[in-house]
Amino acid sequence: MEQASSAKKKNFVGIDLGGTNIKIGVLNDSGETLSYLTTPTFVERGPDDATKRMAAAVHDAIKQANLTADDVAQVGLGSPGTLDLPSGSLVRPSNLPGWNFYPIRDKLAEYSGLPVTFAHDGPAAAFAEYWVGAGKGEEGLILLTLGTGVGCGIVLDGRVWNGTHSHGGEAGHNLIDTSENARWCKCGQRGHLEAYASATGVANRTIDYVEAEFKTSLTERVRNRTRNDEVPKMVFEEAEKGDEVAIRIVKETARYLSHGMISLIHTIDPSCILLGGAMTFGGNETATGRLFLKAVDEETRSRIFLHLAERVRIGFATLGNAAGYIGAAGLARQEWEDKHESKDWMFSTTQKKFTQPWEEKK
Repeated sequence: MEQASSAKKKNFVGIDLGGTNIKIGVLNDSGETLSYLTTPTFVERGPDDATKRMAAAVHDAIKQANLTADDVAQVGLGSPGTLDLPSGSLVRPSNLPGWNFYPIRDKLAEYSGLPVTFAHDGPAAAFAEYWVGAGKGEEGLILLTLGTGVGCGIVLDGRVWNGTHSHGGEAGHNLIDTSENARWCKCGQRGHLEAYASATGVANRTIDYVEAEFKTSLTERVRNRTRNDEVPKMVFEEAEKGDEVAIRIVKETARYLSHGMISLIHTIDPSCILLGGAMTFGGNETATGRLFLKAVDEETRSRIFLHLAERVRIGFATLGNAAGYIGAAGLARQEWEDKHESKDWMFSTTQKKFTQPWEEKK
């Protein structure tokens, strides 16, 4: 009787936790969004305040979808930062300062009254593309999200790959420059992919061109900027107008990104790599976006095994900002189905509790 009752609960809630906003969607079993809302994160108020408001927003979204909590099987939470997935805890999330070691999965389950699946936000987005997006049904999918940093998610044979210590897929920190004057990554190390192919990397390289007095329409705009994070959009806009330096920056970004992709392809052997995030220069909808993808594709294929170059697909993701909450709901659905179909549940990799350095000091 209990199994029959559970079988009716085929709706899922997905949450994409960000440093500024929290996105929440209610999805049915087919991955269709039934309702959607956002709520501010208010990082400075601390994790418990945010988790309580998140739980309340979950029930608001359920009501908005004309459902009740009894109609929802499970909630999925995708979170940024370093995580301990087995314990359901944040570790040291850089864009959620002060939220260190907070047991967010269990607290959200307590406050919402619903079971919660916990995941990295990058892999959650990758799972969304695998489930209902541009990578639907791919045997091996890698999603690279280009924004302030470079995020990554890996889906192999329908399962997110998280690694042994919950840090699998940190491709933004692949080493692509070993020189002594390599650019600094925000993690505190030199030469990482993120320092070159992220929006931050694009901004820094563009500022260098302007300071070196290259002839470009970017000069005045960059010098009059109020924030560095405005610069990538300037590069896109001037590249669309044909500015040679802006186009050069776009192509350079493609080359750096491809260097990170080459290592991933030879290590993972995916069937598909998708590019998403805010910094794809407009994606398929713009000439600059198409130029960017073409440059990534050509550079990557020229440097990998011919057998792989003939088979791997490289393209843009299609779910945009919705990927995070969709994928979180999809992972909740997968966990729920595994448990209710009495399978030996292996949520990506076999997860064992590991001792953290801070635990050893206690």
